[in-house]
Amino acid sequence: MGVTITRSEREALKAIYRLTRENAPAPTGALAEALGLAPGTVTATVKRLAEQDLVDYRPYHGVQLSAAGRVHAVGAIRRHRIVERFLADMLGYAWNEADRLAASFEHDLPQEVEDRLYVALHRPATCPHGFPIPDPETGEIPEMPPLYDLEPGDVATVAVPGRTDPGIVAFLDTLGLRPGVSVEVREKHPFDGPMVLRVQGEDRTVGSTVARQVFVRRDEPGATPQAEHTAPVPE
Repeated sequence: MGVTITRSEREALKAIYRLTRENAPAPTGALAEALGLAPGTVTATVKRLAEQDLVDYRPYHGVQLSAAGRVHAVGAIRRHRIVERFLADMLGYAWNEADRLAASFEHDLPQEVEDRLYVALHRPATCPHGFPIPDPETGEIPEMPPLYDLEPGDVATVAVPGRTDPGIVAFLDTLGLRPGVSVEVREKHPFDGPMVLRVQGEDRTVGSTVARQVFVRRDEPGATPQAEHTAPVPE
């Protein structure tokens, strides 16, 4: 692509992509919070990205990805998810550990190694958390709505972000709500009330706060919940 991107710049591109899915500019303050960095540090990174024509940055207005920046951001997300898959499938790490570990070395991975990992993993469609591994040619990642957006009768496959609070992850695990599990919405109570889900043959109740922290890929109409199909989580 003709552009050399540092680790900090790549992380910024990924965060900008996530913060601008609704096509509105991302405030640098929100970007700093997402990256866990000081606003001044983030502003300096954004300015460097703007100099490389990877973002459009206007002070007090926010930052958006350029077309080239979007390609780089999606490529970085793709690499992260492939590395997570390697850690989970080949090295046996738990899915909720893969996110943290992938970030420690993914930036130094040569492109040819990434490509070979993807083939060696049998071209996986999702990362261990259940999110899609994007096609590098499209430059886009399919949207995945929160679980709470579903309505009674909907069937969907679960994805859980890697940085979800460990207490929530443990609670979800007791309900069988793990990445790759298919669920059916049986009931949804009004006024931010709880949902009743069919999970692996059992009815489970989930509050709105937790249901908004789980994401889903909607299944085709008429689909029935399937058993979990992800790699087993080590004890």
